[in-house]
Amino acid sequence: MTQDAPDAPDALDAPDARRPLRADARRNRDKILTAAARVFAEEGLDAHLERIAKVAGVGSATLYRNFPTREALIEAAYRNEVARLCDAVPELLAAQPPYEALRAWTRLFLDYVSAKLGMADALRALAAAGENPYGRSRDMIQDAVTALMDACVADGAIRADIGPADLSAALAGIALTSARPDQREQAERLLDLTLDGLTVRR
Repeated sequence: MTQDAPDAPDALDAPDARRPLRADARRNRDKILTAAARVFAEEGLDAHLERIAKVAGVGSATLYRNFPTREALIEAAYRNEVARLCDAVPELLAAQPPYEALRAWTRLFLDYVSAKLGMADALRALAAAGENPYGRSRDMIQDAVTALMDACVADGAIRADIGPADLSAALAGIALTSARPDQREQAERLLDLTLDGLTVRR
């Protein structure tokens, strides 16, 4: 989160992005974005787009129709990871008590951080070329943290004197020190310590 570039207007990541996609086209696009995040994380910047199409289960023509350049695919894949993380908030709050929703979301945050770390070379190359792959990601994640903490405070589950910026800073610290997949257990322990510090002592 702390490494995001300054906010910039969202760019279109497909030629027909202004028109609604058919359900099957949307499914294909989502599969491509999920596969891209995975393959770029595993293979780095030089990952072949044909490999991504194969992992997604679509033809190369479908991939290029949605994302005519490598840069467009990298940007869209990263933004899709951000959107998945943030879109999970209302679903989690609807399914469980606010504190449990917050705890579950922090695990999704670790998944997002791992994906971002895996795509770091690709994202840096895109930024070096003058693009801004991050867009409003920092604001979106901050809004997600705020919504979860507001629900927890309203429920009496966490202290009201700790703000979203404080939790975001703690999450950023965990991301910087424990983002690798082999550090997952440590990262989850650090999350639990952080969340425990938020709880109201009864």
